[in-house]
Amino acid sequence: MEFLNNFVLPQSAEHIELLHYMLLVVLFLFIPFIGVVFGGVLTSVIYKNKAGKENGKYYFRFAKEIVEITTINKSVGLILGIVPVITALLIYSQLLQNSKVTNLDYLALSLILIIIALVFVYSYRYSLSFNRIFNSISKNQLSDQGVVEDIDLLSNESQRISDKAGVAGIIFLFLGMWFFITAITIPSLYRDWDISGFISGLFYWKVLSRLVLYILFSLTLTGGMVLFTFLEDEKNKRIKDEEYSVFVKQKIVRLTFYSAILIPFFLLTSLFGLPNDSLTGPVFTYAIISLGLLFLGYHFLYMLTKEIKGTVASLLFLTTIFSIAAFIISDQKAMATSTKFHSAILSAQFDKYYAELKGEGKTVQINAAEIYQVKCGACHAWDKKIVGPPHKDVIPKYVGKEAQLVAFIRNPVKVNPDYPPMPNPGLKPNEAEAVAKYLLETYNEKNK
Repeated sequence: MEFLNNFVLPQSAEHIELLHYMLLVVLFLFIPFIGVVFGGVLTSVIYKNKAGKENGKYYFRFAKEIVEITTINKSVGLILGIVPVITALLIYSQLLQNSKVTNLDYLALSLILIIIALVFVYSYRYSLSFNRIFNSISKNQLSDQGVVEDIDLLSNESQRISDKAGVAGIIFLFLGMWFFITAITIPSLYRDWDISGFISGLFYWKVLSRLVLYILFSLTLTGGMVLFTFLEDEKNKRIKDEEYSVFVKQKIVRLTFYSAILIPFFLLTSLFGLPNDSLTGPVFTYAIISLGLLFLGYHFLYMLTKEIKGTVASLLFLTTIFSIAAFIISDQKAMATSTKFHSAILSAQFDKYYAELKGEGKTVQINAAEIYQVKCGACHAWDKKIVGPPHKDVIPKYVGKEAQLVAFIRNPVKVNPDYPPMPNPGLKPNEAEAVAKYLLETYNEKNK
């Protein structure tokens, strides 16, 4: 996916911040929706298979209603299942422009897999409706044998589609989620991502722990959504079979409980799998909020085991959504911290590009030594500590990396915990370049 670099422009610091907010919105829309679809189809297929083996009269009905609740309709599937992945692909191509570490290949494959998965999922959903229609037709009342044969043929074909499309939908959706989770994990581990193989990235333990976490969130969210919708239908007298009502409540509460109980372990595993320099205050704050909401959800789940009420089910559903949202924010805060140096480089490139468009700095001679003495000399010296570290200790790591040094001068970040953070000197792009060149040339002269 390197060709996307040809279609993106350097971004200013403000635009980069805006892209991070846009990415948050995309993830807020996509992850809960695709999680509910996955949880709904998986649960539906399991109960449909039980209906065939145990001949339970409620299993098939339950399987059909679960997939109808969780998949909503095809238009929503397009808007919340496909468009967000395309948007994320475009956003990441901007945020990780010209980076050696990229996630675009994973996102592109995720998009393809999810499109295929949704085709199978909605085929499965509508085939269940056709199955029910065909099963309700009384063939004894049909006098035309040809019509009976056509009904049998269509019924068998519908049954075959439901048997295969459901399983295929789960497989492709699982793979699509796996690739997507890998894609959003890479920027969070940006500085520590040293996995060279494409397949190896999928099986990295930090990726797998997040995949399990999101699957557990998906099943918990599915349980809350189905239970809330079912209780609303029961309240509005759309469900009148009391025995079926008891059956659904027992199955859904059990599914939700077993899914939710393991989430804290995998959430903490994912959190402490982040690089040390990414574990900032906001990252911990939103992770704690996510855990707090999760434990509040446990309280609502416990209340449902005592007495099942629609209000409590809705609160369980909402707390689960907000818990997922808080974890997504925590993860994106970690990504912003992990990639801030690369973002600084992009911002410096934008400033240079913008300055060239305005015609700045083409004829003006810049005295880098003078700028250094005015802007930097109060805190830095070459061979001794003043406020900041001596240059002889830090400049060597920028040899051959002038662009990175320019980016740091333009947008300093705290690197060494033994020193205070460097304030922004407020240099123009051409001034920062001149100072960076001056420092590197001085280093080379002193080390001849």
